[in-house]
Amino acid sequence: MPIATVPPATRIARWFHALSDETRVRIVELLSHGDRCVCELAEIIGAAQPRLSFHLKTLKQAGLVADRREGRWIYYAVRKEALDQIAQFASAVHPGKHAGSCKLACCD
Repeated sequence: MPIATVPPATRIARWFHALSDETRVRIVELLSHGDRCVCELAEIIGAAQPRLSFHLKTLKQAGLVADRREGRWIYYAVRKEALDQIAQFASAVHPGKHAGSCKLACCD
């Protein structure tokens, strides 16, 4: 199912699952500074390329990174709009924020 058609709660769960691994968090941090290929990430993180490819696949499936091919190399980039949506979700979720007016019964 394309990312755009995934229900919001499912999409959010995929983001947090993808970010539940320390290596994947580190990859997102590195990509926030610019596009990188797997060989660059492998050198910086000190992990084998197959392992990084697995982590990049997980991040890509969650919609957190995108890739592009240049010749024989594939470069990865963080998807800023996905990180903005995560920040928006996190800033909207606050216990008691609704001051008893919540129709979802989440703020009893």
